Amino acid sequence: MGLVVTVERDVCAGYGNCVVLASAIFELDPDDNVAGVVEGAPVDEHEDAIREAELDCPARAIVVSRKQ
Repeated sequence: MGLVVTVERDVCAGYGNCVVLASAIFELDPDDNVAGVVEGAPVDEHEDAIREAELDCPARAIVVSRKQ
Protein backbone atom coordinates (compact mmCIF):
# COMPACT_ATOMS: atom_id res chain seq x y z
CA MET A 1 0.00 0.00 0.00
CA GLY A 2 1.45 3.33 -1.05
CA LEU A 3 1.21 6.82 0.29
CA VAL A 4 -1.16 9.48 -0.91
CA VAL A 5 0.21 12.99 -0.38
CA THR A 6 -1.79 16.15 -0.97
CA VAL A 7 -1.45 19.81 -0.12
CA GLU A 8 -4.58 21.73 0.78
CA ARG A 9 -3.89 24.73 -1.45
CA ASP A 10 -6.49 26.91 0.28
CA VAL A 11 -4.69 26.31 3.60
CA CYS A 12 -1.07 26.54 2.45
CA ALA A 13 0.61 29.84 3.37
CA GLY A 14 3.73 29.31 1.26
CA TYR A 15 6.26 28.96 4.07
CA GLY A 16 8.23 26.44 1.98
CA ASN A 17 9.29 24.20 4.86
CA CYS A 18 8.06 21.19 2.90
CA VAL A 19 10.28 22.07 -0.06
CA VAL A 20 13.31 22.36 2.20
CA LEU A 21 12.59 19.01 3.84
CA ALA A 22 11.44 17.04 0.78
CA SER A 23 12.30 18.84 -2.46
CA ALA A 24 11.79 15.65 -4.48
CA ILE A 25 8.14 15.68 -3.39
CA PHE A 26 7.05 19.30 -2.90
CA GLU A 27 7.40 22.43 -4.99
CA LEU A 28 6.19 26.01 -4.66
CA ASP A 29 4.10 27.41 -7.49
CA PRO A 30 5.97 30.52 -8.68
CA ASP A 31 2.69 32.27 -9.53
CA ASP A 32 0.99 32.09 -6.14
CA ASN A 33 3.73 30.76 -3.81
CA VAL A 34 1.54 27.82 -2.76
CA ALA A 35 3.01 24.35 -2.33
CA GLY A 36 2.03 21.34 -4.35
CA VAL A 37 3.16 17.77 -4.90
CA VAL A 38 5.54 17.25 -7.80
CA GLU A 39 3.77 15.29 -10.53
CA GLY A 40 5.02 11.70 -10.54
CA ALA A 41 6.97 12.22 -7.31
CA PRO A 42 8.33 8.99 -5.78
CA VAL A 43 6.40 9.40 -2.55
CA ASP A 44 6.91 5.86 -1.29
CA GLU A 45 10.68 6.33 -1.44
CA HIS A 46 10.58 9.47 0.73
CA GLU A 47 8.08 8.62 3.46
CA ASP A 48 10.28 9.81 6.34
CA ALA A 49 10.88 13.22 4.75
CA ILE A 50 7.20 13.55 3.85
CA ARG A 51 6.13 12.75 7.40
CA GLU A 52 8.63 15.30 8.73
CA ALA A 53 7.30 17.92 6.31
CA GLU A 54 3.73 17.13 7.37
CA LEU A 55 4.62 17.69 11.03
CA ASP A 56 6.70 20.80 10.30
CA CYS A 57 4.10 22.57 8.16
CA PRO A 58 3.03 25.70 10.11
CA ALA A 59 -0.28 25.87 8.24
CA ARG A 60 -1.00 22.13 8.58
CA ALA A 61 -1.73 22.02 4.85
CA ILE A 62 -0.09 18.64 4.11
CA VAL A 63 -2.29 15.55 4.25
CA VAL A 64 -0.68 12.11 4.17
CA SER A 65 -2.64 8.87 4.04
CA ARG A 66 -2.28 5.32 2.79
CA LYS A 67 -3.97 3.94 -0.31
CA GLN A 68 -6.75 1.54 0.58
